[in-house]
Amino acid sequence: MIHRHVVHNGTLLPIEQVRLSPGQAGLLNGWGLFTTVRLVEGEPFAFERHWNRLQKDAARTHLPLRLDREAVRAQLRELARVNQVREGCARVYLIYNTIGFWRSDEPFPEVDLILYTADLPNYREPCRLALREHGRHAGSPLAGVKTTAWLNNTWNLYEAQQQGWDEVVLLNERGEVAECTAANLFCVREARVLTPPLDSGCLEGVTRAILLEIGSRAGVRIEERTLYPEDLYSADELFLSSTNRNLLAVGEIAGRRIPQAPGPVTRQLDAAFTDYVRQYVTQQAARFPSR
Repeated sequence: MIHRHVVHNGTLLPIEQVRLSPGQAGLLNGWGLFTTVRLVEGEPFAFERHWNRLQKDAARTHLPLRLDREAVRAQLRELARVNQVREGCARVYLIYNTIGFWRSDEPFPEVDLILYTADLPNYREPCRLALREHGRHAGSPLAGVKTTAWLNNTWNLYEAQQQGWDEVVLLNERGEVAECTAANLFCVREARVLTPPLDSGCLEGVTRAILLEIGSRAGVRIEERTLYPEDLYSADELFLSSTNRNLLAVGEIAGRRIPQAPGPVTRQLDAAFTDYVRQYVTQQAARFPSR
């Protein structure tokens, strides 16, 4: 559930005082971007990585992004303070207002910035995954771009949950594993960790990228490799990674049980990631001692 106060174009307001208009073309047709940021001790974790991805996605979608990164980070910190969030999550939304025919002549900013906070969602562990063919289109020029046109994800997740699953693995048009609707997927086989490459159509997840960087330091070999459902069914361990989950073990996929959930490699990487988060927050506290 979204907390009461939000930031809209730099102003902190109770959510009921924020006005969005049907004349904002990007709001109604999904021409916008977003990212979900973890709040740890009130600090937006790995914010610069999220911002870099927003910049790349903005360039890809022709969305003008002229905001200052550090100003937005400071607004997120203040929003977390006002909403009394020490451990939680936040959303950064960018809505493109000045495109298309179906828009009004109201004096909108070129791009609306909206910041929310919320408590962390609850997730069952180990989780159970369904499988969906043609859930991702790897050949799309917008593959891997985190736009506000998010129906494909929410619809696939809704259908999976209506059938009793926690999440769903999305296959691309080639039958390859891409990702889940809101998480990247990792497969452990004979102590090696495999995850789909970006050309599968998956999102370049922030947690995924950190795991690829710190895996070797944690004594775990992580590789990007094309995966198929059979690779998941025969895995020793499976786990998801996302901003809100960190690492989450998978116990079942499409009716096949995973023998270890969480297994030793998952626990090893989870411990390494937790250490990385702790170090990041400590470094940010040293940079901003008055926060």
